[in-house]
Amino acid sequence: MVESEGVREIIIVGSGPAGYTAGLYAARAMLKPLMFAGYMSGGQLMLTSDIENFPGYPKGIGGPEMMMELREQAERFGLEVHDKNVDSVDLSTRPFAVTVEGDTYHANAVIVCTGAESIWLGAEGEEAQKGRGISTCATCDGAFFREEEVIVVGGGDSAMEEATFLTRFASKVTLVHRRDVFRASQVMYDRAAAHPKIEIKTFRQVERWLSDEKGLSGAVLVDPRDGTKEEIACTGAFIAIGHKPITAFLDGQIQTDDEGYILHHEHTMTSVPGVFAAGDVVDTRYRQAITAAGMGCQAAIDAERWLEAQHD
Repeated sequence: MVESEGVREIIIVGSGPAGYTAGLYAARAMLKPLMFAGYMSGGQLMLTSDIENFPGYPKGIGGPEMMMELREQAERFGLEVHDKNVDSVDLSTRPFAVTVEGDTYHANAVIVCTGAESIWLGAEGEEAQKGRGISTCATCDGAFFREEEVIVVGGGDSAMEEATFLTRFASKVTLVHRRDVFRASQVMYDRAAAHPKIEIKTFRQVERWLSDEKGLSGAVLVDPRDGTKEEIACTGAFIAIGHKPITAFLDGQIQTDDEGYILHHEHTMTSVPGVFAAGDVVDTRYRQAITAAGMGCQAAIDAERWLEAQHD
């Protein structure tokens, strides 16, 4: 195992809007931050074809393009980025130790921006249509399906909220759920069930996604009780069966909620002094690029001020 030279002021784990914004602010504060962006640097937005709700882009921008621009901006001010995954961390003593592919790096402060990955169905044809008709964010992509038929898969509050939101754009929304019992609150379910544009299909699972030369065209649904199948037309689909925060590498060293999302203790600082967290690895409510970027700014400022206090 190779020991890296010296101790960094800040190591940022993860990228995306939160990580790159934290890197930008930390770099401009002359803290010479080091980022481990992950093998899929840029996070969830690398799967988003068009972003129309991020301020400053009046004509919209592609997700990968925006991430490249955020990275370029942060690197211009001195952020050092390695496209590698962090294997483990040791937060028991300072400076903290961050292990990456057998090498160990040390830092006085760590900002965790690893995000949360959407849980996908894994149905046949899904990979090919991710970001090309199949999405996990109605707020991000709903406006692209004006006067089109879409489906939402899920049975919780998020699924009901996404289905109701999509009625602003789509001509019809079909809500598909594998059971006839819903995890959603009664008020959220009632709101969706009463909407004239929403049809709820219970005891249905997506077996296969259908596509044509234009993109997504439909889905084959199967009844888990008897295996009967039906084909449904749709040009858009939204998977709303949950998210999973990327926190396994922390090995329980930071306090999280029951689902693994990191909890803030003081501003953006976690239960471990000197370790901060920002973006979807914390956020269970908004999950937007702009809120992640804002929290990345907060985490960098909090880290800078905390480091200054340690040197006093």
